[in-house]
Amino acid sequence: MTTSYDSVADLADALRRAAAAHGEHEARTGEADANWPDWYALYMVRERAGEELPT
Repeated sequence: MTTSYDSVADLADALRRAAAAHGEHEARTGEADANWPDWYALYMVRERAGEELPT
């Protein structure tokens, strides 16, 4: 699946949303997620595609 962003600002906003959602994810699990890059990538691709987001 190809995912693209229209601008640097659009990508930065997506990263901020992923960071906020990941913070909630870590709060729920009670531990740091060493695989956060994979989680961010999954979140950002699914968000852009309008699919169910990871929790």
